[in-house]
Amino acid sequence: MSTPAEILEDVGRNWFIYASMPIIAAAIGYVTKLVAIEMMFRPLEFVGRKPFLGWQGVIPRRAAKMAGIACDTMTSQLITPAEIFGRLDPRRVAEEIEKPLLASIEDITREVAAATQPDLWEALPSRVKNLIVERIQRQSPKMVEKVMLQMQQDIDSVFDLKEMVVTHLVRDKALLNRIFREAGHKEFKFIANCGAPFGFAIGLLQTLAWAVFREPLLLPAFGLITGWATDWLALKMVFFPVEPKRYFGLFTWQGLFLRRRAEVARDYGDLIAREIITPRNVVEAVLRGPLSDRLFALVQREVYRLVDEQAGFARPLVVVAVGGRQYQRIKQLVTVKVMERLPETMSAVEDYATDAMDIRNTLMTKMQQLTPTQFERLLRPAFEQDEWMLIAVGALLGFCVGELQILIVEFLAR
Repeated sequence: MSTPAEILEDVGRNWFIYASMPIIAAAIGYVTKLVAIEMMFRPLEFVGRKPFLGWQGVIPRRAAKMAGIACDTMTSQLITPAEIFGRLDPRRVAEEIEKPLLASIEDITREVAAATQPDLWEALPSRVKNLIVERIQRQSPKMVEKVMLQMQQDIDSVFDLKEMVVTHLVRDKALLNRIFREAGHKEFKFIANCGAPFGFAIGLLQTLAWAVFREPLLLPAFGLITGWATDWLALKMVFFPVEPKRYFGLFTWQGLFLRRRAEVARDYGDLIAREIITPRNVVEAVLRGPLSDRLFALVQREVYRLVDEQAGFARPLVVVAVGGRQYQRIKQLVTVKVMERLPETMSAVEDYATDAMDIRNTLMTKMQQLTPTQFERLLRPAFEQDEWMLIAVGALLGFCVGELQILIVEFLAR
């Protein structure tokens, strides 16, 4: 341990070395934060040699789990399938898609007739063909309205909101990153910026310890402490305390993320409504998702009923004329054709559905009604997964920079 006189003499002779220590510590704090943040999101795919030699961003690597956590919060506390579909007026939906629906019905009728009874269809007069098409067209909007009503009564049997959201986010990891990055963009900026002042403060202690002890191991040790402590403290300040708390009777602090509830709710609701729970994605999930077979059965039942109604009193004669098996094939083919045309047909309802479902404002309102603890779960999972690893990386980087400091100090001291 050096005497006060020796300390003063050494500081005077190597003042630039002492002055650099807190500055380098501040740089360590700042850089390790930037690295930790980027390691959460990048790269999207694993780079290196699996399983251990390499890295993939924490969020992309745990995409399924992250998406599931985000979706659990969304579906359990913010919005439900019944709420989404309950706002759609079946009659209005039928009106919105009437024009493309009628065009589709005309094409479907002619295609099915040509495929199953080409000779009979071609032999019919044009007036009769048109009459058949018009009769089916008249009933089609009612069929759409009835199918919509049945879906609303038991929407969970044909639409899985969680599966849709999770599938969409796992497939698009960049979008999953955006959800967490945009929801917490100010928090990430805060974490990066606070690294410098925290590091500078620790650097002052490092400078004092070096002046007194002149022990080379102090520099990497303080570098490690700076990287670890600043990462840990910054993360804690983002989420804790959940409720506002006064410290030392001087100032009140609440987790930064929790203080921005209104702003986060607006950004989060806008992103989810614009990118994930859109009418197009919902229709795609209903028509192509794991429960689509149930929708097919629902549509098939209504198509069969419609075809039978149009056959009317002549149904027995039609069955005799074309054969029972062929009559069933006609109905099956109509159902298949209807399902094939539905995505294109339903695109006409997107503008109305966007306004009616009002996902953005619903999410904004519901998010502001969450308790602080519930609200914290929107972003906290992104940090909880492998948080220790991010802090450890910060500590390791700090240690390496501390070792570099030793080399610099020894070089300058020559």
